Amino acid sequence: MDEWNDAVQDRSLLALAEARVPRYTSYPTAAQFGPVLETDYRVWLREGIAPGDTLSLYVHIPFCRDLCLYCACHTRPTRSATRIANYAEALLAEAGLLADALPPHAGVSHLHLGGGTPTALGAEGLRALLDVLRRRFHLRDDAELAIELDPRVLDAGMAAALGEMGFTRASLGVQDIAPEVQARIGRPQPKELVALAVRRLREAGIAGINIDLMYGLPGQTTAHVEASTRFAGELGADRVAVFGYAHVAWMRPHQKAIDASLLPGVTARLEQAERAESILCELGYEALGLDHFARPEDPLTAAAREGTLRRNFQGYTTDCAPVLLGLGTSAIGQLPGGFAGNELDERRYREQILGGHLPVVRGAAVTAEDRLRALLIERLMCDFALDLNAVVSMDAAAEMILRDSLHRMEPLLQQGLARLDGAMLRVTPRGRRFVRQVAACFDAYLAPAAQRHSAAV
Repeated sequence: MDEWNDAVQDRSLLALAEARVPRYTSYPTAAQFGPVLETDYRVWLREGIAPGDTLSLYVHIPFCRDLCLYCACHTRPTRSATRIANYAEALLAEAGLLADALPPHAGVSHLHLGGGTPTALGAEGLRALLDVLRRRFHLRDDAELAIELDPRVLDAGMAAALGEMGFTRASLGVQDIAPEVQARIGRPQPKELVALAVRRLREAGIAGINIDLMYGLPGQTTAHVEASTRFAGELGADRVAVFGYAHVAWMRPHQKAIDASLLPGVTARLEQAERAESILCELGYEALGLDHFARPEDPLTAAAREGTLRRNFQGYTTDCAPVLLGLGTSAIGQLPGGFAGNELDERRYREQILGGHLPVVRGAAVTAEDRLRALLIERLMCDFALDLNAVVSMDAAAEMILRDSLHRMEPLLQQGLARLDGAMLRVTPRGRRFVRQVAACFDAYLAPAAQRHSAAV
């Protein structure tokens, strides 16, 4: 870890860590999205799915009991049963419309319910949703069914119901276990409650447990991060994600309630991220990509070893389906033809569906060059390496893209964040925390002064 200590002392690297760059869960990124017509989306569906293709589904449930101040997702606090029921009705109708628009395919290999808090639908609402998805989209018997959960609202009945429905993986938002940090982010959550939720899920037969942690929260110290990380290990989590808090109050006004003067500086953020990684590796986890950790026997670890690790809107994944379809407000689908994002406004979303329309309003058509750059960025984010000879053999334009990207990368090469070993481009151990900066060299759209993204570290 001496290289990380050097990084903390290097002012030029601190400036890089503060620079705002995309997380590259897609390319082009959402910053490049513009209007997309439903007719275009239907063409992408019809022409971009082959009979042998498996599909991946993401379903967005935007509701939470309360709004956490740190959250940058498209969520809405509500306790209105009527509002939730109306949304569920529209969601089922959208599923029917989308299923009718699909050509023959090989079924769904991955399903991810995110939010918000998907259990806001209630057990019966979730059963109705799963029934429709199984019937209309053909969920494969070996499909991974994943769901994001709030431990504070997961009772024994809901945990048992999720097991009965066939969910195989659950992600629990923990963030930090210190009450004083939780108070500053509006998420009071005793660690005993989290441990109880994990026990209930395992008793229900849900074997895959993910724990999400954060660093860079207001008033958070390295000691806080260390305690939370050890707690995740004590829970026996199969996977742990350690995300840097993104203070984007210009995009999420509720974050203005966070006292920005209490946010750790870039040096502290680097130290916190490094300490979390050090502890997880000490506990036997393997570091994967930018911010994920998994047990050696986990399928995510196997994918990283085999070079098949993927990255999409849900982060690092084993999902190799060529098509991702999004359902619900703000959900984004990815097809060979482009990205298709749903209406964000709940009322307009419902009106579109009740009018018989798929509620797609934004996204981006992608070119052959976009697809190539996306592949290069994804492999860097997943493998920390690129075989340049293999890249050149892929496409006639690849050599030009590489020449331009390596020119932009020259300062990072000089700083030792990446290196060229013959025809191999490698992100160095020192540079792994800055892999988003390396990937950004392949981004043809990124404006140097862009402020729409989170800090790199």
